Amino acid sequence: MTKIVGLTELKPSDDYVLAYGHFSVVHLGHLRYLRYAKAQGKKLVVALIGDHLPSGQLDYPFTQLERSEALSALNLIDHIIFLEGKELTGVVTTLKPKTIVLGTEYESTTDPDIRAALSQQVQQGREIEFHSGETHYSSTELLSNSEHQIEQQRRSEFLAALERQGLELQDMLGTLASLKNAHLVVLGDTIVDRYVACEAMGMSAEAPVIVVRELESRNYLGGAAIVAAHVRTLGAQCTFFSVIGNDEAGDYVSSQLQDYGVNAVLIRDAKRPTTLKKRYVVENQKLFRVSRVEEKRLDKAVEQSLLEKLETMANNGSIDGIIISDFVYGVVTPEVLESVRRLAEKHQIMLFGDLQCSSQVGAVTRFKDFSLICPNEREARIALQDKDSGLEAISNLIFSQTNCKNLIMKLGSEGFIVYGQNGSSTLNREHFPALTANPVDVMGAGDSLLAVMATGMASGQSIMSTAALASCMASLAVERMGNTPVSEMELRDRVLSVFAYSGQPKFN
Repeated sequence: MTKIVGLTELKPSDDYVLAYGHFSVVHLGHLRYLRYAKAQGKKLVVALIGDHLPSGQLDYPFTQLERSEALSALNLIDHIIFLEGKELTGVVTTLKPKTIVLGTEYESTTDPDIRAALSQQVQQGREIEFHSGETHYSSTELLSNSEHQIEQQRRSEFLAALERQGLELQDMLGTLASLKNAHLVVLGDTIVDRYVACEAMGMSAEAPVIVVRELESRNYLGGAAIVAAHVRTLGAQCTFFSVIGNDEAGDYVSSQLQDYGVNAVLIRDAKRPTTLKKRYVVENQKLFRVSRVEEKRLDKAVEQSLLEKLETMANNGSIDGIIISDFVYGVVTPEVLESVRRLAEKHQIMLFGDLQCSSQVGAVTRFKDFSLICPNEREARIALQDKDSGLEAISNLIFSQTNCKNLIMKLGSEGFIVYGQNGSSTLNREHFPALTANPVDVMGAGDSLLAVMATGMASGQSIMSTAALASCMASLAVERMGNTPVSEMELRDRVLSVFAYSGQPKFN
């Protein structure tokens, strides 16, 4: 059990490992850091930065007491010491910890108190480590807990996040109802995802090769096209700009978008095929993928035609937001990106961006001055060439290099952290867990999240209420094989089911 103590209550001991920070909203980055620190000794002590109340205003969104309660719930920390401000030297002098563990961002700090504390630790012959915890992109929770237990825990965490943000059921339902008021443009790479359902037959006698029998195949919209379909199915108006090939897959895209009610402006380019990704699946296990793709940038004539059509619409229509969904297959060229940025600035249009580069060369840092960008942790680290810094440091670097107004850092099975501007120099942070513990197919999670975030923010809703809705949306997207649009009614039912878990009354 964690104990909140005064500094004088603890005697110097070789058992102590000292951690330090404000921990304004406890998220995965903090957990990694604290778990690593805990492993360095017998007892973990956290020196918790104070509230700082120079003008009656908190430096952080939650008080020191509230932050300590969140830390205590982790069951990792033995003692928490409340600091008056940010002072650390006195703690080091009195406690004489075996090891101080600080995040890697402190390694080159110029803060005089922290430098003095580190010097004191060295003089005492004790250890200093700069470490932000191990980075993992997969969860091991299912090894020790049932799917039901994990989902119960995550729903509790989700509801706790809503409580911290002052959000209730009616706030989320209000945000959902507002989505139909927005008109968005989606621009990016079109993909057709073909799933081939197979039956496993065993190993080949000719070579060590798995043999399967093809049973059935089905096509799904992918890439930026499914983002547009999500937006429209949620009730908003949507116009989709992209380039497709003069082929059967292109015909499918055009027909499917029409069925979903998306106003599609598709330029046919006979020189490049529509991107087709064929996945072979046994039950819900993907065996391998074969891609037919052209990764070179657009021809100048095609690029110019695309921009002319987009500019005509921006000049003549009422657009609330533009979503750039870039899979690095050539549609979102530097010229396209800069032209979109200029159009958005001219017409006061919000910009939303996501870049997915699992097997391509791309960097989310090319999205400058966006209202929101949504990288995952791996993409952010690749763009920054930084595998060691903590999540908070990585997020701050993305902010500084892109000048974005808001950020979502996607963490895969751990959910995501949303960083929202609150009109001051500080950011409001919140971690939303992934509500589905054992997904069927994670491919559509990011696309569905982007669609809700952009539609909600473009319709004037708060980023936190929209993010909570997006968390519910992503949980639905991963519970089905293939990427299919989620309807407003499905999303509403998921929100109600989450709140029903809490015992709160349902709304009709």
